Amino acid sequence: MHRAQLATFLRGRRERIRPADVGLLAGRRRRTPGLRREEVAQLAFISTEYYTRLEQARGPHPSREVVGGLARALRLSDAERDHLHQLAGLPPGPPPGPPRTVRPSVQLMLDRLPQSAAFVTSAMLEVIAWNGLAAALMDDFSARSRRDRNLARHAFLGSEDRADRLYGVSDGDEFARSAAARLRRTAARYPDDPEVAELVDDLLTGSPEFAALWAAGDVDTAPMLRKTFQHPVVGPVTVNCDALDLTDQDQHVVVYTADPGWPSDEALRLLAVIGTQHMSSAT
Repeated sequence: MHRAQLATFLRGRRERIRPADVGLLAGRRRRTPGLRREEVAQLAFISTEYYTRLEQARGPHPSREVVGGLARALRLSDAERDHLHQLAGLPPGPPPGPPRTVRPSVQLMLDRLPQSAAFVTSAMLEVIAWNGLAAALMDDFSARSRRDRNLARHAFLGSEDRADRLYGVSDGDEFARSAAARLRRTAARYPDDPEVAELVDDLLTGSPEFAALWAAGDVDTAPMLRKTFQHPVVGPVTVNCDALDLTDQDQHVVVYTADPGWPSDEALRLLAVIGTQHMSSAT
């Protein structure tokens, strides 16, 4: 184990993380940048004394479980996680699970796209960030639990009416094939993540369609570049679909835009005004 290098690496990453990045309040008495040692220890589920000894190059050989906890607590990228394993004298293992939070800068980017419906999905196809127009076009995600914000669950276990599945979108069957292929890749990347395993098991048990697509073994599908939503208030909305990869987070930013001057463009502008109020008025 490279104790000195490990200590330097841990200290540098700890000081780089802002408390808000891990859901903590900065407070007025915080004198040093980044997290405190006790905060990292708490997030990694180890004792503060043990973590302090690691940062002082006095700690014993950390186990794979400890290294995994530190990687999660310090929000390490895959490359940084592998490096941490090497410093600890351990061969890198599979990532513990897909990241389920977005960087604040990504949410800021979504909010600055007022004429586009934009959202972020995790590797499990859970909607983990969105802007107001995405909520107005698709669903008020803020009113849904994490479980109910999963697009795969919505597509395969939602409405039995195929014409109404996934917010009445025109390419529901294509999305279903893409979702099954993406989840197969996700399950291979995160074989030890219980939430991934639970999701796949629920879909296999509850959806014969998903079971058939899963059995086909596809891991690649053609991108969906254009689709039409059947909206309950403004009617059909045809949008261009572009997806951007956040490779370090294994996340996708999806952006829906309408062609300028067309009825769908006017429909999006109207949705931007009325927001999610239509959710209650249409029922």
